[in-house]
Amino acid sequence: MRLREWLIGPGQPTDVTDTFPAANGDFHFIVDDRADTHIASADGRFYLGHFPAGRPGAEQEGWVLAITGTARVPGYKAVFHPDTPARLVAAVIAEVLATAARL
Repeated sequence: MRLREWLIGPGQPTDVTDTFPAANGDFHFIVDDRADTHIASADGRFYLGHFPAGRPGAEQEGWVLAITGTARVPGYKAVFHPDTPARLVAAVIAEVLATAARL
């Protein structure tokens, strides 16, 4: 049997924030007084929250991704534990951004 080293531990949140295009005006970043980071698209349909100490009032939510749906298609929400590796969250976010199309 071969032993493997698995990607574990929260890693660096910058792995996620670096996936966003720099200074293109499509996304707004806010860091609040708890040091939680909130990223929203300019159109308001994309939201990503990073809660290093867990989201207040929620059970074990470290990253929250939400995409607002339309009148015909529902949106979705993905929640990651605070110890989910940031590189894994970054891969999910990169795929979401890559599949988004401008209208």
